[in-house]
Amino acid sequence: MEQNTLSMELEILYLDEYFCAINKPAGLMVHKSRVARDVKTFAMQELRNQLDRYVYPVHRLDRATSGILLFALSPEDCTLAQQMITDRKITKKYWTVLRGYTPEEGEIDKALTSEFNDTPKESLTIYKKLEQQESPFKVSERYPACRTSLVEAQPITGRTHQLRQHFAKIRHYIIGDNKHGDHKLNKGFKSEVGVENMLLHARSLTFIHPHSRENVHIEAPLPDYYSEILDKLGYQYHQQ
Repeated sequence: MEQNTLSMELEILYLDEYFCAINKPAGLMVHKSRVARDVKTFAMQELRNQLDRYVYPVHRLDRATSGILLFALSPEDCTLAQQMITDRKITKKYWTVLRGYTPEEGEIDKALTSEFNDTPKESLTIYKKLEQQESPFKVSERYPACRTSLVEAQPITGRTHQLRQHFAKIRHYIIGDNKHGDHKLNKGFKSEVGVENMLLHARSLTFIHPHSRENVHIEAPLPDYYSEILDKLGYQYHQQ
């Protein structure tokens, strides 16, 4: 369930003198926003307090998305890392559960707009299917069982809600996505399977460290509720 306050410290996945990566819980916003004026707790504020120093978000994750969130520990390194993202030198991969059986792999090359800019921008996502399952849950009046795919997705560009919009455009909606997903299906998954959160998790982040030149690969464990949902649906891949 989405949250406004934290009951424990943020999980730190990576920390050196330049960068820090956390495993952001679903429901936690990255920083203050005019679209959620009532929220009092933010990842940036919590991490600053935890490390007792200023931190600078290199990128952002949707409030409903869990997983790896990278911070820089100086404005200069934040600018450097953001340029690496622009230059596609940082690879981000997400795990998500989609409606139906997807192709084994594919790419979605569809321009996207956002609520702040209605000019379509080039957008590209590549993905591969990790596993598919037919599970004995009647989440839709049309079918006696539900078919889903566990997919690893990599956004090549970085548009607002890119994965959510792209999978909606090919009608393989992200389960639990209340903005771009299938609302009736989400209702069925909530009542029959117990899905309370959007099943989108920033699973890994890889880059060449701009200072040490070492390869950095960070992975974020799935939240407990996510693993429990996968277990209910019969998935095995996440247990390997």
